[in-house]
Formats: sequence, C-alpha cells, structure tokens
Amino acid sequence: MKKLVIIPTYNEIENIQGIIHAVFALEDGFEILVVDDSSPDGTAAVVQTLQQDYPNLLHLTVRTVKDGLGKAYLHGFAWALERGYDYIFEMDADFSHNPADLPRLFAACQEADMAVGSRYSQGVNVVNWPMGRVLLSYFASKYVRFILGIKVHDTTAGFVCFKRATLEAIGLERIGLKGYGFQVEMKYRAVKKGLRIVEVPIIFTNRILGESKMNGGIIGEAVFGILALKWKSLIGRL
Repeated sequence: MKKLVIIPTYNEIENIQGIIHAVFALEDGFEILVVDDSSPDGTAAVVQTLQQDYPNLLHLTVRTVKDGLGKAYLHGFAWALERGYDYIFEMDADFSHNPADLPRLFAACQEADMAVGSRYSQGVNVVNWPMGRVLLSYFASKYVRFILGIKVHDTTAGFVCFKRATLEAIGLERIGLKGYGFQVEMKYRAVKKGLRIVEVPIIFTNRILGESKMNGGIIGEAVFGILALKWKSLIGRL
C-alpha cells in the first residue's frame, strides 16, 4: 500500500529539512513529494541534498510557474496517480500540521473516501494565530457551510488524506479555484459525488519560521469562488 505526502513549497528553506525528517521519523511507510514553485531561497536544493539520505522515498518536482496552491497540488496529484499511489496526503511545510497526525488521518481514511485534519470539528483548536486570523478562518468555514450546504466543519482545511479512487472520481481537470478556495472545491466536489468525508480533530499551530502566503487576493477568490461553485451546481454545470 503506497502512501504519498505532497508538500507544496515556496520559500520554505527554514522549514523543509525539519518537516521531511519528521515525516520519515514516523516509520509508517510514507513517501514525500515536494512540489516546489521555483523558490528563490533554494528550498529545492535542500530537498535534492536530502534525497541522498532518503533514496526512492523523497521525491521532488520543480514547477516553473507560481500560480497558486491549488495548481501545485493538482500537479502533485497527477504525479501520484501516474505512479500508482493508493493514499495521497496534503500537508503544509511549516509545521502548522503536525506530522505525527498523519497516521491518524490514514487510519480514518480506511473507513471513508477522504479524511480531513479538522481545526473546528471539536471547538476551535488553533494555537498562536492572531484573533483576527482565527475569526476569519472560522467564519469562512461557516460561510462555506451555509452557501454550499455541506456538513464539513473545516471546509478550508489543507491537511487531508485522499484515497486514490477519490481523486479519480472528483474530476481534477474541472477544479478551477487556485488558492484556499481550492480546498473548499475539492471537498464540495467530493460531497456532490456522494463520497464520504470524515473529520479528524487536530491542533493547528501557526508557523514559527518563514512567511504566510495568505493575502487579500486569495481571500477574495475564495469568497466569490464559493458563490460561483454554488451557481454551477444549481445550473448543472459543476
């Protein structure tokens, strides 16, 4: 059973070595694919050096265009499907997602089609975020649940395990949102396909090193993108 953790990166040189070591320390048979968007800080070079320590387990693909988190993940999904991986994971490079939770996501996905590492399924489990960021994220998920009518508490979560068949069923070629809206669209399309999503409570910790990629454009895309998704669903064009 082949398991691949996809980690998208852009200027994560301060975190990438640590996150790679942490995943492989689990000894649960995870492989890693780093999808780097040509980071000018040399993130890819660090990964290339580490590949000598983890032959056939640590993989790297470098994209020449930086066009959004969603596009990076779609690139990684295609790479994984072409190579026959059975379970594919999304995870951030900055330790906001605890690698120790990967086995829990994998176990939950055995009984479902998608397992989501959820910040909001049991209250609000976020550490070291400014209150404004907590409220923005929390109410964004509430907004998505209201507009799209799905029961997932953490709709914008980016710590996810997919079964191979789930990615094949969703229709990745139809995914249109690129930023954090991408995370919502993946879940919504899964729900519309009748697939089962389970939420695994996690503690989300704000990054200590490096800079957040959140900006106003990403937020705007998510707000209006969700409305577009609902409209497409209503007119049968999803």
